[in-house]
Amino acid sequence: MHSPAPRCHAAVDDVDRAVNPMIVHGQTHGGIAQGVGQALLEHSHYDPESGQLLAASFMDYAMPRADTFPPLKTALSEVPSPSNRLGVRSGGEGGTTPALAAVINAIVDALSEFGVRHIEMPATPERVWRAIRGASRFAL
Repeated sequence: MHSPAPRCHAAVDDVDRAVNPMIVHGQTHGGIAQGVGQALLEHSHYDPESGQLLAASFMDYAMPRADTFPPLKTALSEVPSPSNRLGVRSGGEGGTTPALAAVINAIVDALSEFGVRHIEMPATPERVWRAIRGASRFAL
């Protein structure tokens, strides 16, 4: 029996001319992790009465770990910038914003059969449950 190919998260970063491609790929991986973390885990919240930050340490503020990710595939689009003589500009941040959309859209797509059309970030288990319960097909 043939097993399906493993799923991966893919990103292409437009960096113009990559001076050190290995570092840029690493920065893109970090950007993807940052975006996934923001989409799923990072919830900075305060006590409404005291103003005390309730997620002030890594005990309360979750971050993604390497073992929670599928394989990451990154590529570089190297089209020299016309705005400077070296043809370079920064890179690595290109993984962050698309990761937010990819994760949240995947969750909404998976929950669409329950009538869910939107979910707020971070998409915690409680927010997913509330979105399902609040959707028209499952409203009480």
